[in-house]
Amino acid sequence: MKDYLQHISINHEIRFGKPCIKGSRIAVVDILQWLASGMTTKEILEDFPTLTQDHILAALTYAANRENITKLLAA
Repeated sequence: MKDYLQHISINHEIRFGKPCIKGSRIAVVDILQWLASGMTTKEILEDFPTLTQDHILAALTYAANRENITKLLAA
């Protein structure tokens, strides 16, 4: 997903500055933890109807990009 940042915002007044889905208090880490705990995308979307498939993909892309940056800094 090339335009993942259109779905992610960082505001120090929301969730202590954690990256969140724009217009919500759902943090990228929340989505990652739900997926890691075994929830399916379908279950997440049913539990949180304000989320879309693009939001979940944006969270995954954000995390992957951040991991890539971390590797570059550590090298």
